[in-house]
Amino acid sequence: MAECRNACNLSKQIDFIMPQSEKHLTFEDHNRDVTGMTYVYPVVSRRSAGVSVGINLNTNSACNWACVYCQVPDLKRGKAPLTDLVLLRKELFSMFEQIVHGDFMERFVDAGLRRLNDIAFSGNGEPTSAKLFPQAVAIAQEVLAFYGLTDKVKIVVITNGSFSHQVATQRAFQSMAQHGLGEIWFKCDRGTKEDILRINKINLDPELIITRLGQVAPLCPTWIQTCMVSWDNLPPREEEVASWLSVIERALRQSIPLQGVLLYSLARPSYQPDAPRIGRLSEEWLNQLALRIERLGLAVKVTP
Repeated sequence: MAECRNACNLSKQIDFIMPQSEKHLTFEDHNRDVTGMTYVYPVVSRRSAGVSVGINLNTNSACNWACVYCQVPDLKRGKAPLTDLVLLRKELFSMFEQIVHGDFMERFVDAGLRRLNDIAFSGNGEPTSAKLFPQAVAIAQEVLAFYGLTDKVKIVVITNGSFSHQVATQRAFQSMAQHGLGEIWFKCDRGTKEDILRINKINLDPELIITRLGQVAPLCPTWIQTCMVSWDNLPPREEEVASWLSVIERALRQSIPLQGVLLYSLARPSYQPDAPRIGRLSEEWLNQLALRIERLGLAVKVTP
């Protein structure tokens, strides 16, 4: 606890920088630089229906995938750089001080969305590629404990599952479940190697997705996260949808304990080369797919 108090005192030495325009946060604007911090940024999240405090460990805008819908400018292939844990701790305490004891909500969030939902490891690339990812998770847990929010605010990791086989990553996920409200949002966008290559720009056998789900879902509550988009003004083909549903069916047959599916489409423009070819799907189309998922026995949360 003494270490935590020291971290909080250090955090107050950081200038909390917000846009001079005092512009409220919106669903469409997830600017990572809104606070002037290196790792920490607040957003108003559609799926959270409130404020999500983001942690961007991929400050070099590097990811091992290059999803066609990715909203990161100048995305490059690679892993996250080494994390400055001291700076991350300072920034996260500073952000929470503004939210819990300051006037952040009144200044920057519309009245109906003034609730703190989660700390989300997302940012500009795959967060679990960071060598010190487990230590970063521990810092998030430390901050929540300091402010008495361990059982009120979730820690969410949005991941493509590439590092699920690593023992350190698995221990971090397990710690999230054991020490508060933790969730994994596990990317699974398509169900064949060809479609995965087209959408996620990665050579990946869908069977490996199932294997990776099986490695993490027993450790921490896990949702499948799926982005469906149109391609050349056409919705996904029936074969494309059926193969994706087959991945989920096979995971369920293996008794992998999935919480459900987070199903969504585009909200903000992509910055990737194929961006002109993709588009947002209608809420009606997504709801029709949701019905098929529910028939498999899974919960679905649709975000158009």
